[in-house]
Amino acid sequence: MNIIGRKQEQQLLQDCLNSNRSEFVVIYGRRRVGKTYLVKEFFDDRFSFYATGVDNVNLSEELSFFNDSLKDYGSKDEERPNSWREAFRRLKYLLMEDTIQRDPASNKRIIFLDELPWMDTPRSGFKPALDHFWNSWASSQKDIILIVCGSATSWIIHNILKDTNGLYNRVTRQIHMVPFSLGECERLLTSNGIRMTRDDIILSYMVFGGIPYYLDLFSKRLSLAQNIDVLLFHENGQLHHEYHRLFKSLFRNSEKHYAIIDALAKKRGGLTRKEIIEATSIGDGKHLTDALEELEQCGFIRKYKNYLKEKKGAYFQIIDPFTLFFHTFLKNKKVSSWLKYIRATSYHTWSGLAFETVCLLHTKQIKQALGISGIESSEYAWRSKESEPGAQIDLVIDRTDNVINICEVKHSTKEYALSAADAENLNNKLDAFQDETKSKKALHLTMICSNGLMTNEYSSVIINDICGNDLFE
Repeated sequence: MNIIGRKQEQQLLQDCLNSNRSEFVVIYGRRRVGKTYLVKEFFDDRFSFYATGVDNVNLSEELSFFNDSLKDYGSKDEERPNSWREAFRRLKYLLMEDTIQRDPASNKRIIFLDELPWMDTPRSGFKPALDHFWNSWASSQKDIILIVCGSATSWIIHNILKDTNGLYNRVTRQIHMVPFSLGECERLLTSNGIRMTRDDIILSYMVFGGIPYYLDLFSKRLSLAQNIDVLLFHENGQLHHEYHRLFKSLFRNSEKHYAIIDALAKKRGGLTRKEIIEATSIGDGKHLTDALEELEQCGFIRKYKNYLKEKKGAYFQIIDPFTLFFHTFLKNKKVSSWLKYIRATSYHTWSGLAFETVCLLHTKQIKQALGISGIESSEYAWRSKESEPGAQIDLVIDRTDNVINICEVKHSTKEYALSAADAENLNNKLDAFQDETKSKKALHLTMICSNGLMTNEYSSVIINDICGNDLFE
């Protein structure tokens, strides 16, 4: 197997092979995150049956493609099934053949249905046929592993995971595939023969996030800046239209999702549900709830609680670097060339904000570097509404052990040297936070610098400092 990371996911699949029951496994997550790759690599294509849905075709064409797969695995029926009920009946009898391929170690029959939502064309009867296949036969076999996945996350959530009919409580295991961490990105790039400094890997994360497919597109002959230009800013770049393809593949009727993201992109610290309703025309109710949940499940946004603003409820915030990059540079074509932009003054403002997002996505690594991995915490940004001049804290790690880490995040190309003005500013932030929140917890000033903190006469105000290398652990 040539799988980078994904240790928990691999263990879950191994548990399925070791199980003494039939397993119904649902794998979901955003487009390009590596769902299909994981399954194919882990099982080394040792499937008893594999089929994938095809986008933008009608029922008869979907059934024809499914029948092609049935024939590939030994079915003698030449004519396509006339319904999904018939298709799954043929699949059942195919799997009952003595000659069907089984996993050599566990003797399990492994069925992999990829891009499942595409099989469910309008009024196709696909879902009841799948329900019947599992409930009437597969679930009682004890040696079946049925794996289904798809990029249309909303379909997976509502028709499989939250189904209240035939598949209610039938899923035995689920895997939510999330983007790579910085450390996993580094290992992927290295395996692709791409030599890149950790500074550049962090910068690539600020643009592309931890999506393996995007990193696989990098050319080893080009610098990172050139790769960004070629992939994103050129009209024919492979990722130039990716944002819209992404939403189209993930969500049916994606207008609500677009509207929510557009609103959140204008407020980096996040919005409450009430504020989202005011900023969009979606209205309150189930449609908004579903769209927010789907965006969260795909890793575009996070829902978090700021105990300092308990009365306002939960906040929703964009945490996907690629989405933020699109809204900053590509949506309104504010920049035509990345190679030119990196020499602009505004580049440093963007890089500082983008690095904050990277840090937020690596709070696990930050907590590990601080030695507080086992302590529960909530993380959020904070902005003063009373102090003059205004005080803003990039990242607050509010811990259950009566300590709050007040984190200042700095992106720079070399060690960051605190100045007298920096030290005064940080002390003012602490005072403002203490005064306005009335917090009784101990406040620990923490610096997170991409290239570390220089020790000088002003750095003594810092209790903890973390460098970019710590984010790769």
